[in-house]
Amino acid sequence: MKKPLSVVLSSVMVSALFLPVNAAAYKVVEVTKGGTITGQVTFAGSEADAKKHSKMYTITKDTDVCGTGKREINYVKVNNGALNDVVVYLDKVKKGKAWLEDEKNTTINQKACEFLPFFTVMANKGKLTAINSDPVAHNIHTYEIIGKAKKTKINVSQPNQNSEVSKTIKLRRGAGMKVECDQHDFMHSFVFVAKNPYYAVVAEDGTFKIENIPPGKYKLKVWHGYLKDPRGKTVNIKAGETKKVKFRYKNKKK
Repeated sequence: MKKPLSVVLSSVMVSALFLPVNAAAYKVVEVTKGGTITGQVTFAGSEADAKKHSKMYTITKDTDVCGTGKREINYVKVNNGALNDVVVYLDKVKKGKAWLEDEKNTTINQKACEFLPFFTVMANKGKLTAINSDPVAHNIHTYEIIGKAKKTKINVSQPNQNSEVSKTIKLRRGAGMKVECDQHDFMHSFVFVAKNPYYAVVAEDGTFKIENIPPGKYKLKVWHGYLKDPRGKTVNIKAGETKKVKFRYKNKKK
Protein backbone atom coordinates (compact mmCIF):
# COMPACT_ATOMS: atom_id res chain seq x y z
CA MET A 1 0.00 0.00 0.00
CA LYS A 2 1.41 3.36 -1.03
CA LYS A 3 1.72 6.07 1.61
CA PRO A 4 0.15 9.46 0.90
CA LEU A 5 2.63 12.02 -0.39
CA SER A 6 2.05 14.23 2.66
CA VAL A 7 3.12 11.38 4.97
CA VAL A 8 6.26 10.73 2.92
CA LEU A 9 7.21 14.41 2.95
CA SER A 10 6.61 14.64 6.69
CA SER A 11 8.88 11.65 7.28
CA VAL A 12 11.64 13.20 5.18
CA MET A 13 11.35 16.51 7.04
CA VAL A 14 11.50 14.82 10.44
CA SER A 15 14.57 12.82 9.40
CA ALA A 16 16.26 15.98 8.19
CA LEU A 17 15.85 17.57 11.62
CA PHE A 18 18.12 14.93 13.11
CA LEU A 19 20.89 15.16 10.54
CA PRO A 20 24.11 16.50 12.09
CA VAL A 21 25.14 20.03 11.21
CA ASN A 22 28.07 20.10 8.75
CA ALA A 23 27.65 16.35 8.27
CA ALA A 24 30.23 16.11 5.49
CA ALA A 25 33.56 15.18 7.06
CA TYR A 26 36.72 17.05 6.12
CA LYS A 27 38.71 14.97 3.62
CA VAL A 28 42.51 14.95 3.52
CA VAL A 29 43.89 15.09 -0.03
CA GLU A 30 47.22 15.88 -1.64
CA VAL A 31 47.41 19.59 -2.43
CA THR A 32 49.52 20.66 -5.39
CA LYS A 33 50.33 24.28 -6.19
CA GLY A 34 48.33 25.45 -3.21
CA GLY A 35 47.67 29.11 -2.61
CA THR A 36 48.42 31.34 0.37
CA ILE A 37 46.53 34.03 2.27
CA THR A 38 48.43 36.61 4.29
CA GLY A 39 47.35 39.77 6.04
CA GLN A 40 46.90 41.59 9.31
CA VAL A 41 44.21 42.08 11.95
CA THR A 42 43.98 45.52 13.54
CA PHE A 43 41.86 47.26 16.17
CA ALA A 44 39.94 50.48 15.49
CA GLY A 45 40.95 52.22 18.67
CA SER A 46 43.84 52.97 20.98
CA GLU A 47 45.33 50.73 23.64
CA ALA A 48 43.43 52.89 26.13
CA ASP A 49 40.20 51.97 24.33
CA ALA A 50 41.14 48.30 24.56
CA LYS A 51 41.85 48.73 28.26
CA LYS A 52 38.24 49.78 28.79
CA HIS A 53 37.22 46.19 28.06
CA SER A 54 39.31 44.93 30.97
CA LYS A 55 37.47 43.84 34.09
CA MET A 56 38.64 43.95 37.67
CA TYR A 57 37.65 41.06 39.94
CA THR A 58 37.97 40.87 43.72
CA ILE A 59 39.65 37.70 45.00
CA THR A 60 37.51 36.60 47.93
CA LYS A 61 38.19 32.84 48.07
CA ASP A 62 41.22 30.58 48.60
CA THR A 63 43.44 33.63 48.99
CA ASP A 64 46.42 31.56 50.18
CA VAL A 65 46.57 30.03 46.67
CA CYS A 66 44.79 32.55 44.46
CA GLY A 67 46.34 35.67 45.94
CA THR A 68 44.68 38.67 47.52
CA GLY A 69 43.18 41.95 46.41
CA LYS A 70 42.12 42.48 42.81
CA ARG A 71 42.73 40.61 39.57
CA GLU A 72 42.47 42.29 36.19
CA ILE A 73 41.40 40.29 33.12
CA ASN A 74 42.41 41.92 29.84
CA TYR A 75 39.80 40.67 27.40
CA VAL A 76 41.12 42.83 24.53
CA LYS A 77 44.88 42.92 23.95
CA VAL A 78 46.26 45.45 21.48
CA ASN A 79 49.88 45.85 20.43
CA ASN A 80 50.67 49.01 18.43
CA GLY A 81 47.27 48.86 16.75
CA ALA A 82 47.36 45.10 16.14
CA LEU A 83 44.74 42.94 17.85
CA ASN A 84 46.01 39.78 19.56
CA ASP A 85 44.29 36.51 20.54
CA VAL A 86 42.56 36.34 17.15
CA VAL A 87 42.21 33.44 14.71
CA VAL A 88 41.79 33.86 10.94
CA TYR A 89 40.23 30.83 9.27
CA LEU A 90 38.59 29.44 6.14
CA ASP A 91 34.99 28.43 6.77
CA LYS A 92 33.42 25.17 5.54
CA VAL A 93 36.43 23.75 3.69
CA LYS A 94 35.58 20.29 2.33
CA LYS A 95 39.05 18.96 1.57
CA GLY A 96 42.73 19.85 1.71
CA LYS A 97 45.92 19.39 3.72
CA ALA A 98 46.29 17.10 6.71
CA TRP A 99 46.06 18.19 10.32
CA LEU A 100 49.27 18.44 12.31
CA GLU A 101 49.08 16.13 15.31
CA ASP A 102 49.82 18.90 17.81
CA GLU A 103 46.89 20.93 16.43
CA LYS A 104 44.20 18.45 17.38
CA ASN A 105 44.15 18.61 21.17
CA THR A 106 44.82 21.22 23.81
CA THR A 107 45.54 21.40 27.54
CA ILE A 108 44.43 24.04 30.03
CA ASN A 109 46.25 24.19 33.35
CA GLN A 110 44.61 25.70 36.42
CA LYS A 111 47.52 27.16 38.35
CA ALA A 112 47.42 29.84 41.05
CA CYS A 113 43.72 30.10 40.15
CA GLU A 114 44.40 31.12 36.55
CA PHE A 115 43.70 29.31 33.28
CA LEU A 116 46.97 28.84 31.43
CA PRO A 117 47.10 29.67 28.62
CA PHE A 118 44.49 32.45 28.46
CA PHE A 119 43.87 31.67 24.78
CA THR A 120 44.36 28.35 23.03
CA VAL A 121 43.31 26.45 19.90
CA MET A 122 42.17 22.89 19.20
CA ALA A 123 40.45 20.85 16.49
CA ASN A 124 36.76 20.07 16.48
CA LYS A 125 36.28 16.52 17.80
CA GLY A 126 39.67 16.81 19.49
CA LYS A 127 40.25 16.52 23.25
CA LEU A 128 40.48 19.28 25.79
CA THR A 129 42.43 18.27 28.88
CA ALA A 130 42.05 20.25 32.10
CA ILE A 131 44.61 19.92 34.88
CA ASN A 132 44.15 21.19 38.42
CA SER A 133 47.60 22.12 39.69
CA ASP A 134 46.23 23.87 42.78
CA PRO A 135 45.62 22.46 46.29
CA VAL A 136 42.06 23.86 46.09
CA ALA A 137 38.94 22.77 44.25
CA HIS A 138 38.15 24.02 40.74
CA ASN A 139 35.17 23.40 38.45
CA ILE A 140 35.97 23.90 34.78
CA HIS A 141 32.93 25.09 32.83
CA THR A 142 33.19 25.65 29.06
CA TYR A 143 30.54 27.26 26.88
CA GLU A 144 30.13 27.15 23.12
CA ILE A 145 29.75 30.78 21.99
CA ILE A 146 26.83 31.09 19.55
CA GLY A 147 26.34 34.76 18.80
CA LYS A 148 25.33 36.31 22.12
CA ALA A 149 24.24 32.93 23.50
CA LYS A 150 26.34 30.33 25.33
CA LYS A 151 25.82 26.56 25.47
CA THR A 152 27.54 24.36 28.06
CA LYS A 153 30.01 21.81 26.65
CA ILE A 154 31.98 20.80 29.77
CA ASN A 155 31.00 21.19 33.42
CA VAL A 156 33.31 19.11 35.60
CA SER A 157 34.40 19.41 39.23
CA GLN A 158 38.09 18.91 40.00
CA PRO A 159 38.25 18.90 43.80
CA ASN A 160 41.77 17.49 44.16
CA GLN A 161 45.21 18.75 43.26
CA ASN A 162 46.73 17.06 40.17
CA SER A 163 43.33 15.80 39.05
CA GLU A 164 43.02 15.65 35.28
CA VAL A 165 40.00 15.36 33.00
CA SER A 166 39.88 14.99 29.20
CA LYS A 167 36.74 15.56 27.14
CA THR A 168 36.07 15.39 23.42
CA ILE A 169 34.81 18.73 22.13
CA LYS A 170 32.36 18.93 19.25
CA LEU A 171 30.93 22.29 18.28
CA ARG A 172 28.08 22.41 15.78
CA ARG A 173 27.41 26.13 15.35
CA GLY A 174 29.99 28.16 17.22
CA ALA A 175 33.66 28.70 16.37
CA GLY A 176 34.94 28.79 19.92
CA MET A 177 34.35 28.54 23.66
CA LYS A 178 34.50 30.65 26.80
CA VAL A 179 36.09 28.93 29.80
CA GLU A 180 35.18 29.75 33.39
CA CYS A 181 35.56 28.27 36.86
CA ASP A 182 32.38 27.86 38.89
CA GLN A 183 34.46 27.99 42.08
CA HIS A 184 36.27 31.26 41.25
CA ASP A 185 34.54 33.99 39.26
CA PHE A 186 37.86 35.67 38.41
CA MET A 187 39.09 32.77 36.22
CA HIS A 188 38.46 33.22 32.48
CA SER A 189 39.91 32.06 29.16
CA PHE A 190 38.97 31.26 25.55
CA VAL A 191 39.39 28.35 23.12
CA PHE A 192 39.07 28.50 19.33
CA VAL A 193 37.80 25.21 17.90
CA ALA A 194 38.91 24.70 14.30
CA LYS A 195 36.75 22.63 11.96
CA ASN A 196 39.56 22.32 9.39
CA PRO A 197 43.32 22.94 9.45
CA TYR A 198 43.12 26.15 7.40
CA TYR A 199 43.50 28.68 10.19
CA ALA A 200 46.17 30.87 11.74
CA VAL A 201 46.57 32.52 15.12
CA VAL A 202 47.76 36.08 14.54
CA ALA A 203 51.25 37.08 15.68
CA GLU A 204 51.83 39.92 18.15
CA ASP A 205 51.92 42.39 15.25
CA GLY A 206 48.55 41.08 14.00
CA THR A 207 49.96 39.37 10.92
CA PHE A 208 48.94 35.90 9.78
CA LYS A 209 49.56 33.37 7.01
CA ILE A 210 47.44 30.41 5.84
CA GLU A 211 49.26 28.17 3.36
CA ASN A 212 48.76 25.20 1.02
CA ILE A 213 45.16 26.10 0.13
CA PRO A 214 43.56 24.16 -2.76
CA PRO A 215 42.50 26.50 -5.60
CA GLY A 216 38.89 27.58 -5.17
CA LYS A 217 36.47 30.09 -3.69
CA TYR A 218 36.37 30.43 0.09
CA LYS A 219 34.88 32.47 2.91
CA LEU A 220 37.62 33.90 5.12
CA LYS A 221 36.56 34.72 8.68
CA VAL A 222 38.06 35.92 11.95
CA TRP A 223 37.25 35.02 15.55
CA HIS A 224 37.88 36.82 18.81
CA GLY A 225 36.39 35.47 22.02
CA TYR A 226 35.21 38.84 23.34
CA LEU A 227 34.85 41.34 20.48
CA LYS A 228 32.20 41.30 17.76
CA ASP A 229 33.80 39.78 14.67
CA PRO A 230 33.87 41.66 11.35
CA ARG A 231 31.96 40.22 8.42
CA GLY A 232 33.77 37.44 6.54
CA LYS A 233 35.35 38.06 3.14
CA THR A 234 35.08 35.98 -0.02
CA VAL A 235 38.50 35.02 -1.41
CA ASN A 236 39.23 33.34 -4.75
CA ILE A 237 42.49 31.39 -4.65
CA LYS A 238 44.30 30.37 -7.83
CA ALA A 239 47.08 27.77 -8.01
CA GLY A 240 50.25 29.11 -6.42
CA GLU A 241 48.69 32.52 -5.78
CA THR A 242 49.16 34.66 -2.65
CA LYS A 243 46.30 36.91 -1.58
CA LYS A 244 46.56 39.65 1.03
CA VAL A 245 43.53 40.36 3.22
CA LYS A 246 43.09 42.75 6.13
CA PHE A 247 40.51 42.76 8.93
CA ARG A 248 39.75 45.66 11.25
CA TYR A 249 37.85 45.11 14.48
CA LYS A 250 35.57 47.82 15.76
CA ASN A 251 35.55 48.68 19.42
CA LYS A 252 32.44 46.58 20.06
CA LYS A 253 31.73 43.70 22.43
CA LYS A 254 29.98 40.59 21.04
